[in-house]
Amino acid sequence: MADLEAVLADVSYLMAMEKSRSSPAARASKKLALPEPSIRSVMQKYLEDRGELTFDKVFNQKIGFLLFRDFCQSEVDEGVPQLKFYEEIKEYEKLDSEEERLIRSRQIYDTFIMKELLSCSHAFSKQAVSHVQTRLAKKQVPLTLFQRRRAEIRWTQSLDCDKFTRYCQWKNVELNIHLTMNDFSVHRIIGRGGFGEVYGCRKADTGKMYAMKCLDKKRIKMKQGETLALNERIMLSLVSTGDCPFIVCMTYAFHTPDKLCFILDLMNGGDLHYHLSQHGVFPEKEMRFYASEIILGLEHMHSRSVVYRDLKPANILLDEHGHVRISDLGLACDFSKKKPHASVGTHGYMAPEVLQKGTAYDCTADWFSLGCLLFKLLRG
Repeated sequence: MADLEAVLADVSYLMAMEKSRSSPAARASKKLALPEPSIRSVMQKYLEDRGELTFDKVFNQKIGFLLFRDFCQSEVDEGVPQLKFYEEIKEYEKLDSEEERLIRSRQIYDTFIMKELLSCSHAFSKQAVSHVQTRLAKKQVPLTLFQRRRAEIRWTQSLDCDKFTRYCQWKNVELNIHLTMNDFSVHRIIGRGGFGEVYGCRKADTGKMYAMKCLDKKRIKMKQGETLALNERIMLSLVSTGDCPFIVCMTYAFHTPDKLCFILDLMNGGDLHYHLSQHGVFPEKEMRFYASEIILGLEHMHSRSVVYRDLKPANILLDEHGHVRISDLGLACDFSKKKPHASVGTHGYMAPEVLQKGTAYDCTADWFSLGCLLFKLLRG
């Protein structure tokens, strides 16, 4: 009987997966309705009062980025700064090495500023250009090098267009979402952890498949894991901004009387530990590909002052297309205000400074763990 139930659960899960790949009209059992455009004025004041209506805040959200990109491409004249230019500035500001910043700043200047100066098509002030030119001539490359240039992006113009109205509509929907189990079709268990299980699930209004991580409140309390559960929720929120494709990110979170539920990206390809045990060591070419994606995932965390602290094959998951993502942020830590010194992680992958109790460390500990992980996958 148990075998029959397992087979039925597998069939239900596979049917849900297949349905999620079909047309949007077919896969959604109920529709998501946007509020009237008149909600714009209310939402604009709400966002302004909370400091959420800045270029960086909006640009770093996927919906904000997509709508601002549409605005740049279709609503304004060619003098508006290119979106790619701003993205390059953001990448420059993440660099720690002065030598790397010098190289990148010259590339940005040659590709964007000098090109537009020569064509006389630029729309930025002499002061902003002169500031960058003077600093580059002196090989001075602070993180604020392009700050004046960023200030000239026509952000205020975008607030008057219909793209911003649509942004306000979506933010209103986001604020009014109060999820329950009834919003999801929950299928079979796809993983287990110390505090609960992970299920495959399908959201009713969009038809999209997710992984639902359910933490049992009684089990958390019994194991005194309240701090760990709360920390995982906070870390997931931090790294899920920016929509990194190399981290298992959280889309929603809610709770029931007996469970905490995190709605995460669904990964159907198993973890690297499983593939290592089943198929043996990985070829070097394949590992180069996986390593590059893991590095990008770690850099995304580190740019948000998060050290992962538990990098190992079992925490690297594969999706159905063969790409990897870093999962399980239960031991991750925010080091923006204070560096951690706790000795946590998995033995065999922990950096020396992490093993040495009382020694403070930062994101560099993850790079040691990455080396251990690569050695394990290449040599067994």
